[in-house]
Amino acid sequence: MKKTSIFTLLIIILTACVPATTSTPVPTQMPQPSQMPQPSQMPMATDQPAATVEASPTAEIQPTETKKPKGQNQPAAPTSASADFVAIEILGRPTDTSITVNVIPVFDMDVVITYGIANGASQTVTASGKANTPQEVLLSNLKPDTEYFYSVNGGMQHTFHTARSVGSTFSFAIQGDSHPERTKNQFDPNLYSQTLLSAAAIEPDFYIAIGDDFSVDTLKDVNAETVRALYVNQRQWLGLVDSPVFLVNGNHEQASMANLDGTPNNVAVWAQTSRNLYYPQPAPDDFYTGDPEPVEHIGLLRDYYAWAWGDALFVVIDPYWHSPQTVDNQFGDGHTGKKNRDLWNTTLGGTQYAWFKETLETSNAKYKFVFTHHVNGTGRGGIELANTFEWGDSKNLSAHRTWDKTIHQLMVDNNVTIFFQGHDHIFARQELDGVIYQTLPEPANPFYSWENEDAFTSGDKFPNSGHVRVTVSPDGVTVDYVRSYLEKPDEIAFTYSIP
Repeated sequence: MKKTSIFTLLIIILTACVPATTSTPVPTQMPQPSQMPQPSQMPMATDQPAATVEASPTAEIQPTETKKPKGQNQPAAPTSASADFVAIEILGRPTDTSITVNVIPVFDMDVVITYGIANGASQTVTASGKANTPQEVLLSNLKPDTEYFYSVNGGMQHTFHTARSVGSTFSFAIQGDSHPERTKNQFDPNLYSQTLLSAAAIEPDFYIAIGDDFSVDTLKDVNAETVRALYVNQRQWLGLVDSPVFLVNGNHEQASMANLDGTPNNVAVWAQTSRNLYYPQPAPDDFYTGDPEPVEHIGLLRDYYAWAWGDALFVVIDPYWHSPQTVDNQFGDGHTGKKNRDLWNTTLGGTQYAWFKETLETSNAKYKFVFTHHVNGTGRGGIELANTFEWGDSKNLSAHRTWDKTIHQLMVDNNVTIFFQGHDHIFARQELDGVIYQTLPEPANPFYSWENEDAFTSGDKFPNSGHVRVTVSPDGVTVDYVRSYLEKPDEIAFTYSIP
């Protein structure tokens, strides 16, 4: 069983409904919320090999102030189910034999994690935690394709699943831009909680946030502490999904090469080090591939990465960290000058492109999913932009790049199943050259509005808010748009299947 929410909001239990196999709207009302029962204690049995305690990452974060973009919203106070911890624990970097648990103790204390399998072995690992400092604990020597139960310091029991074997059926979930800084416009904390609890109810193997979840652009004072607070603040919500969390970089995080100035007192450094401190993200190892190049004052960025899970390949790419020119909004200057920008000067960069190409070409996965914040990292629309600049302008590519193919053509030639993007705050399903372009809705917009609808001239379109659920099986892929509401039960608003 999953843990009970710290919020008074009651969790929605999803019924086992058979998704439609067509691409027509299929509104399906979800059942009324019900209280989840208290979980039972894990069974104790024989010992397994001990887990490894992994030291928390370090970061050079200085509290020096920098530019002050317009805005007044400050981070909300984080909450936790336990008085011992600053925020809900976050899972990350799941593999076939390990997973990382990230906790933030309120005071110096031992962090005790008990874990095991149903009707099987369980064991305890202890790590020394420091007050208000993220502590990562690596649980290793796990069994592949296995569900584990765990608890932290005797708290609520949770579950996670190690990497699936080929031929397995599993699900994952994705959210679009959450924008918690836009509390009077596009964000309601209760609706966000509802969306995450709805996602958690089907126990996804992992959860992907597509970016614009830690915006610095409305902070009154931008310094290491205020940026760090944004990443702590999100844990009260992202922790509710109760699954490993993968982050995709968005334009409003301002984590980009263009913002570097050679010093550690810099918004890009603060943003990326905070992300890596509070959310365990993949770096190249035996399970993940990704960005191998360290950056001064940060270390490994962990910005682009890929992994295999069951019958699927998952690939995250980043348009911001390898472009010397600002890709979207300029930090501190809003959207000034965007219309005069030549997007041939924005890029994934040669190293990331070569890695992306090799990753797609060498994978034998039946299904391939690609995630990034947006086509070209900026603009509006999906396939409407897919033939532009390095993403898809084959005619002019050779004049600007040494690459033999555009990004879109790479996806076409290597049978990418779905390309996922955010940024546009709308659910839109389109198809171009056999590749599905899936734009993601906001998870917490209380006005349930259409945004940027006119940028999408074709496809299936639905307004906010909710999350997207993907079920992968040997027989095909099913995608559901699960809409969340404050005043009525969630519903499956649209579903489609890919054989």
